[in-house]
Amino acid sequence: MPSGRKQAISLRISAADLRKVKKLAERLGARDSDVVRFALKIMLERLGPLCDQEVRGRALVPVIVEAGRDILQHFDLDFTRLEEIVNSGADKHEEVEPEDLQLLAAAGIQQTYARLKLTRILPRTGGAGRRAPEMEEQLNDRLRSYFYAKYAGTDCSGDAAVAAE
Repeated sequence: MPSGRKQAISLRISAADLRKVKKLAERLGARDSDVVRFALKIMLERLGPLCDQEVRGRALVPVIVEAGRDILQHFDLDFTRLEEIVNSGADKHEEVEPEDLQLLAAAGIQQTYARLKLTRILPRTGGAGRRAPEMEEQLNDRLRSYFYAKYAGTDCSGDAAVAAE
């Protein structure tokens, strides 16, 4: 196929998702196919490093952390599969620790378990009386901060305590 040409594909999606695509297209004054192409481009940008077989280990942490629960749940990625994707072929000093991959996998599948596990790793901050969405957002922020501080050498939340860990 020439590089600049588009190719037609067949795509199976649920009736509910198709209704949403049609409503979004209508509201934006676009075609259904434009909405689907936009979604595909966003997903490919977000997961781009996973397309490169040379990118392994620590370099994949930001992709997995940012895609978060969405990618883990949609593709049913458990610890074993996540470890294979991230660490297979990586140099020892570039590997992500198995405990951290378990934490990522748990965050995608079981938020309560991940929250308990993360609490053991990081010091507890106030949180009594928070509602479930706030607690989930806090968990996601703490996970992001933990992984960026440990594997990317940065703290994306500005939480100095986490960066010092």
